[in-house]
This record gives sequence, C-alpha cells and structure tokens, in this order.
Amino acid sequence: MNRGYDRMAAGGFCKLPNGTVVVALNLPSPAADAPAGVRVLVHAQNRARALTRLRNLGLRAVYLRGNSAPPTPDEITAVLHHPDGLIWRTTPESTPLTVELWHPIKALLRPA
Repeated sequence: MNRGYDRMAAGGFCKLPNGTVVVALNLPSPAADAPAGVRVLVHAQNRARALTRLRNLGLRAVYLRGNSAPPTPDEITAVLHHPDGLIWRTTPESTPLTVELWHPIKALLRPA
C-alpha cells in the first residue's frame, strides 16, 4: 500500500545542533482531484530514520534525493513543537495571505 506516493519527492533536510534532523518532503496529493500537493515534516535522529517513520505509515516509495527544498525555520519550529514530530499541510499556493495550519500525519492517512 503506497497510497499514491510512488514518485521521488522534492525536499530537503536540516541538521539541528543536538544532532537530530528535520526532513521536509513535497509529495503529490493523495487525492486525484486535489490541485495541490502536501508538504510533510519529520523530526528524527537521522535522515534514514525519518524516511523509515514515513514508510512505516504506508508511504513505502518515498525517497529523498538531494537538499533542494530544506525546511524553513518556521517549519522546523512547528515540527519540534508537535508531540509526534510528524506533521503535514498542503503545499502553499502563490498567495501568501492564506496560511494553513499544520496537521498531524494521522489526518492525512485516514481511509477515505
């Protein structure tokens, strides 16, 4: 069950002073009719563990190649303050006036 995420994801990572990392991935939307993708943030001990956390949730074919879209300081703060350390929101549109809040990963992976 790969939930439609079978393409390579754009994204990146940031290593924190305590040695942990925050990984950000831009994934295509799981809904076929949705125009925007989703941005997923994961806090973990290292990049491999971050991707393993996603794979354990059913996102089997998610890979991180390069560091083209690392997490912003605001995104790092958001994921560090979330108890699960795993959040998402839709990819921001071109209008910066609409800001969507971050959601727990369980809200994304709910069965339809």
